[in-house]
Amino acid sequence: MLVTEFLLLVAGFLGGAVNSLAGGGSFIVFPALLFAGVPPVIANASNTYAALPGYVSGTAGYWKDVVRYKDRLLVWSVVSLLFGYIGAELLLVVSDETFSRIVPWLMLFAILLFAFGARLNAFIRAHAGEMRGAKAAGAVLLLAFLAAVCVYGGFFNAGLGILLLAFLATAGLTDIHAMNGLKLWISALVAIVAVMRFAIGGSIDWYHGSIALVGVTIGGYLAARFAHLIPSALIRAGVIVYGAGMTAYFFWVAYV
Repeated sequence: MLVTEFLLLVAGFLGGAVNSLAGGGSFIVFPALLFAGVPPVIANASNTYAALPGYVSGTAGYWKDVVRYKDRLLVWSVVSLLFGYIGAELLLVVSDETFSRIVPWLMLFAILLFAFGARLNAFIRAHAGEMRGAKAAGAVLLLAFLAAVCVYGGFFNAGLGILLLAFLATAGLTDIHAMNGLKLWISALVAIVAVMRFAIGGSIDWYHGSIALVGVTIGGYLAARFAHLIPSALIRAGVIVYGAGMTAYFFWVAYV
């Protein structure tokens, strides 16, 4: 196996493991695709493709928790598919040069979300009642929030889970199992419609993306089996340090 393919498989493995243990696997897989020589827009689309199986399998694992909210599931699913598609469409009209200059800012936003997402979600949960004070307006704003998050997810996958947890907290959910299940369900829908659009547009590097996908699948499975052996706080700290380093690197490449 060539060095590039081996490193991409390892990056996928680590990304899948990190996703299972703490989240943030895109901070590993997306840069690895770039370093493998995949153009920025295609690397981003291929990263979404590589992440898709994890969303689907994770949703299956939480399905009993997800169906408890079947009264909201249809509307949320329609919004996820529609605005996830819009996000994917936006990615395809951006040139590689423009996207390369946007990437550092997206990475910075995503790593800040990853680092401070727990505090953000706690704040939103504490004030969710106030936000839902006016029923009709609150419902519209809630769907607008979800729509914006799904556009972001269709455009750039990293940090999507944290934004979805913030949305679910705003919607009044408190059961973490249900929140994780719904987060994965919405992520899967956004990824499915985005991958379909990317595939039609010829914007997925199937070769390199599939190598990453195999690594992500294996890493995610093994990490889930042995999660009790690795402190999640340590993994989170490592992801934040690595993500910050990658963000600084992309700023340097784009602007220096």
